[in-house]
Order: sequence, then structure tokens, then C-alpha cells
Amino acid sequence: MNHTRTIAAALAATAVLALAGCSADKTAEPFKDSPRNGTNNNPAEVITMPDGFNNIASKCDGPNRVYVTYHGDDKYGAVAVVPNDPRCTTAAKN
Repeated sequence: MNHTRTIAAALAATAVLALAGCSADKTAEPFKDSPRNGTNNNPAEVITMPDGFNNIASKCDGPNRVYVTYHGDDKYGAVAVVPNDPRCTTAAKN
């Protein structure tokens, strides 16, 4: 009987440690999943669609225009890139 209690206690301790290690909130610790070389914090242009349709955000990232759309808190979205968009050149920004 003592042996069973020891095994049960060890399993419980292992479960607690495993769950504690997995409980890190990914949204509170951004950019922990892959290497990156910088952050683009420039404002985005937002295209607001009528209710029920996805809104769209776009911004320049270097010479490329990036469009992103998502619908509320759902787990899906879309990304499109327009390479060498003339609106993203230095001359077009000035």
C-alpha cells in the first residue's frame, strides 16, 4: 500500500510540474516562437467593411504592401503581399 501511495504522489507531482510549464500565456510573451530581426510598428491603414464582413488592414513593409484580414476573434485570417508596391517607395511616402 505504501508503494502505491508513493507512485501516486510522484505522478501527481509530475502532472503539476508539467501543467505549470505549459500554462505560460503566449499572448503575454510575444515573439517567443521564432527568431526575428525587427518590428514594424508603423500605423496601418484600416478598411472598415459593413457588419458581417472582414475588415482589412494594410501597411508598407519595406517596398512591399501587406494586407491582412481577420474576422473578430476567430482563428482564421488571410495575408496578401503586393511586392514593390509604388505606394511603399521612399519617393511616394514624401
